[in-house]
Amino acid sequence: MLGQVTVKPDIPLAKLAKLAGVDIPTNCTSGTCGTCMITLIKGHVPLPETLPPGLDEDMVEEQARLGCIGCPMGDVDIDVRPPL
Repeated sequence: MLGQVTVKPDIPLAKLAKLAGVDIPTNCTSGTCGTCMITLIKGHVPLPETLPPGLDEDMVEEQARLGCIGCPMGDVDIDVRPPL
């Protein structure tokens, strides 16, 4: 485990990770580019009703989420992916 922080409502994973001393690379901060893609190992990070350009159904099936817009619902374990 690299970092741990208390989840705050409506705070995206990338910001929470930064508070824990973990860097999730970001670029657009709107879900468009996919730079901040992480793999959800455990827990729940809801998806937006319409997937943003940085995420597609195949990626979602592989538990991909976007750190810049994904807000965890409780405890989560994630794996930071290298930027696209």
